[in-house]
Amino acid sequence: MDTLHFKTNINCGGCIRAVTPTLNGEKAIAKWEVDTAHPAKILTVTSDLTAAQVVELVTEAGFEAQPV
Repeated sequence: MDTLHFKTNINCGGCIRAVTPTLNGEKAIAKWEVDTAHPAKILTVTSDLTAAQVVELVTEAGFEAQPV
């Protein structure tokens, strides 16, 4: 299992609530969190997914993510 980091536009509690069903619904994700205090709004994901798969999930939820 790898820990991946992404720059996102998930910048508030409402955004986190919007992305939660998508990320929590993916069984390959062990845990995730967004640091909304960080200027780049860093999403940290511990998962067996590739970075591209996580970006796709975040995009499906209506947000942007770029690996860092």
